[in-house]
Amino acid sequence: MSESPSPAQPYPILEFDPAPEAVIEPARILKSIDAPEHCVVCFFQEAIAKVCRERAAKTLFSLKWEDGPHPLYEIDVDGKRLAILHPGVGAPMAAGLLEGVIALGCKKFIACGSAGVLDKQIAVGHLIVPASAVRDEGTSYHYLPPAREVGASAEGIAAIERTLQAHSVPYLVSKTWTTDAPYRETRAKVQQRKAEGCVAVDMEAAAFFAVAQFRRVTFAQILYGGDDVSGGEWDSRRWHTREEIRQNLFWLAAEACLAL
Repeated sequence: MSESPSPAQPYPILEFDPAPEAVIEPARILKSIDAPEHCVVCFFQEAIAKVCRERAAKTLFSLKWEDGPHPLYEIDVDGKRLAILHPGVGAPMAAGLLEGVIALGCKKFIACGSAGVLDKQIAVGHLIVPASAVRDEGTSYHYLPPAREVGASAEGIAAIERTLQAHSVPYLVSKTWTTDAPYRETRAKVQQRKAEGCVAVDMEAAAFFAVAQFRRVTFAQILYGGDDVSGGEWDSRRWHTREEIRQNLFWLAAEACLAL
């Protein structure tokens, strides 16, 4: 018999239920396959397409959601098997797709993506390794008891740092702010998050880290500095057009992941 959830709270999101199994349990609806242990979770669709084309990727499985299929690819990297997943956008979908590939058999993850910066001195393309994420989204509260932050896997962070240092790539280990509402990043909220040590804002990190802790897998992430939300006006800084940065970041994530 499972433990009872938290007693009724003023806000439902605080009513964490520690039950290890849910009504819809990924491992019951998805059979484990011969999937690689290592998986890069990549937000850059154009980078994935190029890698899959150049490395003759095969599709291992397709996770079907209402918006369409989400393929899990496999490539060979110097004789090592590596899976690749695009996690969609936003914490709920990203967490759900991560759950799916964990059930299929992947266990060690490095994600690569971009984030808005809360300090305009962080240049476009400068790498940020989140040590923790402020949980200003909803998904993580269904995986861990309420708390202000959740941390990435220490071994994942260490693998990323070793990789970046080996290539003499400058980076910043810091805190990110995960939000569900990109159009509600108000000036007051930005200042509040900066005051507590956040240097970036994203939409998935807290959920990723919470799912990883709950499922006992390794997960860490590399973000590149993208748009600037630190000032009175939003500056896109053409963050989404930085194809070379995004392609290079995929391969840095792959190297760190395979080192786990």
